[in-house]
Amino acid sequence: MADPSFDVVSKVDRQEVDNALNQAAKELSQRFDFRGTGTSIAWQGEDGVVIQSETEERARAAVDVFKEKLVKRSVSLKAFDVGEPALSGKTYKVGGKILQGIAQDKAKEISKAIRDEKLKGVQAQIQGDQLRVSGKKKDDLQAVIALLRAKDFGIALQFTNYR
Repeated sequence: MADPSFDVVSKVDRQEVDNALNQAAKELSQRFDFRGTGTSIAWQGEDGVVIQSETEERARAAVDVFKEKLVKRSVSLKAFDVGEPALSGKTYKVGGKILQGIAQDKAKEISKAIRDEKLKGVQAQIQGDQLRVSGKKKDDLQAVIALLRAKDFGIALQFTNYR
C-alpha cells in the first residue's frame, strides 16, 4: 500500500465569496451612512473585485463591510488581497483580488519549513499550485499539519485528500 499523504491547497469557495459580495452590495445600498455616496461593489473579471465611492473614507468603509461579510461566511481574509483607494475621475476605486492556489515561492517556503522539522520519511512535493505531503506514519503527517497551522505563510491553507 502507498504511504499516507495529504495535499496542502489554497482555495476559496467561489460561491461563498459571491454570497459575501452580494450581501455587502445589499448593505451598501441600504445603510444610512452610504446613502448618496455612490458606493458600489462588483465583480471585475474572474477573481477581481472593484469597489467605487465618491469619497476615500466611504471606499475604505465599503472594503471593511466586504471583509466583514467574508469573515461571516468563513472565507479567510488572507485570500483577499486589497489595494489602496485611487482617484479615478470623480470617484475613488479600490481594486481587490481573490487569491487562489499556492505561488511557487510560497510552495518552496512551505516545503522548506517541512524539511527543517526533520521528521523521518516525510516528503513534500510541489504539484502545480498545491503541495503533496507524504510520509511513513500518519502521526508524522499530523505533526506536519500542526506545524503548518502554527506558522503564518501569508496565505490561507487547507488540507485535503488525507489518506
